[in-house]
Amino acid sequence: MSRETDPLRVARVVGDVLDPFTKSVAMTVRYNTGEVTNGREFKPSQVTNQPNVEIGGYDLRTFYTLVMVDPDAPSPSNPTLREYLHWMMTDIPATTGSNFGQEAMCYESPRPSSGIHRLVFVLFRQLGRGMVYAPMWRQNFNTREFAELYNVGSPVAAVYRVIGTGSG
Repeated sequence: MSRETDPLRVARVVGDVLDPFTKSVAMTVRYNTGEVTNGREFKPSQVTNQPNVEIGGYDLRTFYTLVMVDPDAPSPSNPTLREYLHWMMTDIPATTGSNFGQEAMCYESPRPSSGIHRLVFVLFRQLGRGMVYAPMWRQNFNTREFAELYNVGSPVAAVYRVIGTGSG
């Protein structure tokens, strides 16, 4: 995919949250109301419960960490809480899903107070099991610093969705 048409670049996910990377593992994120695809809009009522995330890969001895962040908190025009950590799962074995991992930070349903927010799911390959821990707080999480701290390198997959402040 060219740089100009990559939806993660167009939406500034690459730039605001991530450095450029090459996807190397399949990841599918599904809420009861449908699959998350880049840029697909969801209403707050559609994301109340945590999604099911399926991870590709080949070797059950490989583990992944999933983070879900909002780089637009509390509002896109003034993202002073960037990035807000809504969810973190660690120790997810390859070829399984998030329900096989460890919930390091429980799912917090997004409830934007103003504007359209990007909610970004990022998957990292861990160096080993039990090597990644949750931060002390959700606000001002930094995906890049997190990756450096735990030496997980570049993301292996990412997808984002948008959510508005609508009543639905």
